[in-house]
Amino acid sequence: MRLQGKVALITGGAQGIGRATAERFAREGAIVVIADLNLPRGEEVAATIGEGAFALELDVSDAASVQAAVERVLAQEGRVDILVNNAGITRDARTVKMTEDQFDAVVAVNLKGVWLCSRAVAPAMIARGSGVILNASSIVGLAGNFGQANYAATKAGVIAMTKTLARELGPSGIRVNAVAPGFIATDMVATVPAKVVQALEERTPLRRLGRPEEVAAVYAFLASDDASFINGAVISVDGGLTL
Repeated sequence: MRLQGKVALITGGAQGIGRATAERFAREGAIVVIADLNLPRGEEVAATIGEGAFALELDVSDAASVQAAVERVLAQEGRVDILVNNAGITRDARTVKMTEDQFDAVVAVNLKGVWLCSRAVAPAMIARGSGVILNASSIVGLAGNFGQANYAATKAGVIAMTKTLARELGPSGIRVNAVAPGFIATDMVATVPAKVVQALEERTPLRRLGRPEEVAAVYAFLASDDASFINGAVISVDGGLTL
């Protein structure tokens, strides 16, 4: 078990890739904190995982909520070894029809949330001289996507933030990396019309959507000592879609 005894805080851990990551980390021996705005669902996931997992309510876009969550974990477990900034939302629309509220909401969660959570855990990691921060980007942050100017901008911003944090925190023994999933079979993709999904599958060299568990496996590798010299990287998990 590569994460034995590590304390992992996973935002948006109640569903999709976040849930798969929580479950994978638990199997790898980690103490998993499922931090989600939907506390009842987070508690259900924690109960499913069993011993070594618990849930807490977290709004990543709110600095006070983030600080309170991190302080609780530090008080209860004494440290945060791994932060997975997984929480994210979409508010899709063509730019000419997108409202400011739609734009601002996505920026607040997908970009500011990554910064707030990273800022909150960094001091304790620096004090311990070790830690791992993993950020959820997306292939649309690399290539853009129709109707997702807000989402694509945040995911591109996450890449730049990842590289900056890797430079800032690396000297303190903290590794910061990003994962850029392609189209994964989650609730978010389930809202996409079937013909669009089929077209995406046909464009992907592996001819299918990814599975949440496949992204979780990459997070588990990056969180482990097997990735001890990987810092500032962006790992695409997209079946070759961006080739």
